[in-house]
Amino acid sequence: MSDDTTIREVDGSRAADVLTVVHEAFADRPPLDPPATALQETVETVREALDAHGGLLVEHDGEPVGALLLEPRGRLLGLRRVGVLSSVRGLGVAAQMASRAREIAQDRGFTGLELEARVELPGTISFWRNLGYVEADRNGNRLTMLRMLPITQTLATAEETREFGEHLAERLGPGDLVILTGDLGAGKTTLTKGIGIGLGVRGDITSPTFVIARVHPSLSDGPPLVHVDAYRLGDTAELDDLDLDTDIDEAVTVVEWGEGLAEALSGDRLELSLKQAPDEQRTLTLTPVGPRWREFDLGSIGLVTSG
Repeated sequence: MSDDTTIREVDGSRAADVLTVVHEAFADRPPLDPPATALQETVETVREALDAHGGLLVEHDGEPVGALLLEPRGRLLGLRRVGVLSSVRGLGVAAQMASRAREIAQDRGFTGLELEARVELPGTISFWRNLGYVEADRNGNRLTMLRMLPITQTLATAEETREFGEHLAERLGPGDLVILTGDLGAGKTTLTKGIGIGLGVRGDITSPTFVIARVHPSLSDGPPLVHVDAYRLGDTAELDDLDLDTDIDEAVTVVEWGEGLAEALSGDRLELSLKQAPDEQRTLTLTPVGPRWREFDLGSIGLVTSG
C-alpha cells in the first residue's frame, strides 16, 4: 500500500463521500451505549452541514478514507464526525486532518478547537491528548476536549515587554498559572515585573534565582504574586515542596523556566515563550491551555493569532 494521501476542504458536493467514510469508520468502532449518532447521518444532513461550515476529506489512491465536519461554536471551531477507515490506519490520516483543521481555525479567526470523545475509547482520547487537547467538560460518557490556539506578538523593547505584562495582569486572577520560558535575557523577569505592576503587589520584582521563590502580597484586595525560578529545580516534586507563604490557589503564580515542570500545578495555564532576535526585538508566543481560557478574550490585549 502506498502512503500517498491528499486532504482538501470540501462542501456539500462531496457529501456522499464524506458520509461513506463516517458510516464505515463509526460502524467499525466497538459497541457503544448509547450508540454513536453518527450512524444516523444521511446524505442530506451531511450536505447541509458541509454547505454551512465546510469539512475535510482525505483520499488515498483516489478513494475517500478520512473525513470530518466543521462547526463554529462561539470563539471555537468544533470538529464533528471525525472518522478514518481502518484500512489506512498508521498513515497519519487523523493527524493530517487535525493539522489542517487547526490551520482553518486560525485562518477563520477562531481562538481554539473543540471536539467530543467517548470515554469508552481511550485510544481516541490519548490521540487527542498527544496533540495538545485537554479535558474541558464531561457529561456521562461524553468528554469535551479543547485546544486553544497560540497567539504571537512582537515586542520591540523591554518597555513594551513590561507593558504587555501589565495588560496581561488585568486578565489574571486567583489560581492562575503563567509558565515563562525563553532565551536568556529575553525579558522573562521584565514581563513578570509588568504583571506585578498590573496586579498592584508589594516589592520589587527581580530574578528569584538565589531564593527560588518570592511571594509579593497585594497592596489592595487583589491576589498576591508568587514568582518562581525553576531553573535549578530537578523535578515537579521539588516544585511542589517549595515552602511558600501563600496558597497558590489564591495567588497568581509565575514560573520562569517552568516548561516541563510546572504544568502539573494546574490544568489551566498560560504558557509564554520569549525569543530574542539579534536586533533586541522579542517574539512572544502565548498558548492558553485549559477551559479557563475557552471564552476569554486574550486577543483584546492587542495580539494577533499566529499562523
